[in-house]
Amino acid sequence: MIARVWRGWTEPADADEYEAFVTETVFPDAKHEIADLESFEVLRRDAGGEVEFVTIARFASWDGVEAFAGEDHETAHVPDRAEELLARYEETVAHYEVRS
Repeated sequence: MIARVWRGWTEPADADEYEAFVTETVFPDAKHEIADLESFEVLRRDAGGEVEFVTIARFASWDGVEAFAGEDHETAHVPDRAEELLARYEETVAHYEVRS
């Protein structure tokens, strides 16, 4: 299993809308379309004057990662609406083999 980990930050006023978009649209739609998307988590914390989000998506295979993110899977996959709500985000994504 592969865990795809990424971070982005919003202004406090945009945090709830961003969280809803990711948890109610982005990942549920992807889970419906990509059989290898096993699960996802969205972590949130207040970080001073901004709100930090960490997403962890777990895929059964690299094929699932590519189906989600495209051939250049090391680049962040940020839908237009998410990009509008984010103040900043990591442009690259880390992938980890889940060992336990």
